Amino acid sequence: MVAPIVLPLAAAILACLLRARTIVMLSLLTALGVLLCVAGLGLEVLERGPLRYELGGWEAPLGINLYADGLSVFMLLMTAVVGAATSVYALGYFPCRNSEKRAGDSGGRTGSFWALWMFLWASLNALFLSADIFNLYVALELLGLSAAALITMEGNRPAIVAGMRYLLVSLLGSLAYLTAVALLYGEFGLLSLRGLGDLMSAGPAVWMAIALITLGMALKTALFPLHFWLPPAYTSAPAPASALLSGLGTKASFYLLLRLWFDVFPGALTPAAGELLGFLGAIAIVWGSILALCQRRLKLLLAYSSVSQIGYLFLLFPLATGSGFNAWSGGVYQAFAHACAKAAMFMSAGIIIRSLGHDDIAEMDGVAQHLPLSVGTIAVGGVTLMGLPPSGGFTAKWLLLGAAVQGGQWWLALVILAGGLLAAGYLFRFLGRALLNLPKGKISRSTPGVMEVAAFALALISLFLGLLSGPLLELLRVGAPFAAALIAGGT
Repeated sequence: MVAPIVLPLAAAILACLLRARTIVMLSLLTALGVLLCVAGLGLEVLERGPLRYELGGWEAPLGINLYADGLSVFMLLMTAVVGAATSVYALGYFPCRNSEKRAGDSGGRTGSFWALWMFLWASLNALFLSADIFNLYVALELLGLSAAALITMEGNRPAIVAGMRYLLVSLLGSLAYLTAVALLYGEFGLLSLRGLGDLMSAGPAVWMAIALITLGMALKTALFPLHFWLPPAYTSAPAPASALLSGLGTKASFYLLLRLWFDVFPGALTPAAGELLGFLGAIAIVWGSILALCQRRLKLLLAYSSVSQIGYLFLLFPLATGSGFNAWSGGVYQAFAHACAKAAMFMSAGIIIRSLGHDDIAEMDGVAQHLPLSVGTIAVGGVTLMGLPPSGGFTAKWLLLGAAVQGGQWWLALVILAGGLLAAGYLFRFLGRALLNLPKGKISRSTPGVMEVAAFALALISLFLGLLSGPLLELLRVGAPFAAALIAGGT
């Protein structure tokens, strides 16, 4: 349980001291090590159930405790898969053969990426394994600082403005969360998730804490109408950073909200709270898709697509009150499928921009003849976004759709179906030009094959997640919070 945090953290520190060529190899080995550790932890959780670990043998509240159940391992696995693929992709994007600068040196862009990415990875894993609300805050802050620095890596004005905007949004969300932590500690005198869950009862302080945490995490997750920071951040960052942020960045705050709502707060919540989040998620699906249809640039199209796809995550909050595990697991599965598909699509967008020198959709006629694998990656990722079988997106949206029908919430079922049709519409704006039209120009710059292979492999994973849904859903059942009755006011 400690290795997924310590390995990338150690690599990040070494990245500030070693030459770029050395840190690239170290980071790739770290990615492999974390992937193996997470796989081993998953097998152990399946065999033994939820696990706890006390760092240094100190029990709470004095010590730091780690906790791993099916949800934690599922999110760790998602991060490891996307992170490993992005690390391979970055090997071609940031060539180190001519770079001997450290991360801390002026202009050491290659080393800086690896250091920041390893810090981001360590903070993500720490967040998924933390067992108390204050350590969740610490991991959340480290995540925000690393992500903001990744956004500004290009060094131009739009990137710096987007990075500063993201940083301010991140700090505002974290401040709301920290205020809620203070309220809960003042009310119960505890920080552990398990202890708070046992003592939780409705009251003004608890309701205020729930409101602050929900608002702060909705802001960080870019839930409509708080999505204003997302398109500039995703489009200004370099391609590997865009892939990481779109695939993993918003999933951390969603996980935190999911963990607290269903593990800590279910006894203090009402169905109206979940209905509000579901309503905003439904608007996000439609509004994000409409904005994606209007975009002329490929990265902006993918960014507004993320606004739409994030909306599906929040449909589980109203649906879980009626169908429990199906809706809950459908939302979590959507997070994994979207992470793989969207990260792969941003990688391919980076390849196309690198090759053409722009991302103007109107000027991409016939680009599939020059970059068939990259266009194929976007097409395969699009299958997941549209929710077509056998993709992971199909599994996720089928579970959500079934929960909506079972609960009699037909309007949410219609939104889920409409979202798939709208996704087809904005994706075919690009794919139609790329596949059907004759080429307009030539490729101005070649692309290392490792970049295309890494992106396509990740898109294939998003496609085959539907075929792997059996064991993955079984993993999610370990420690799953069947809190539907509690939220609904039952026993």
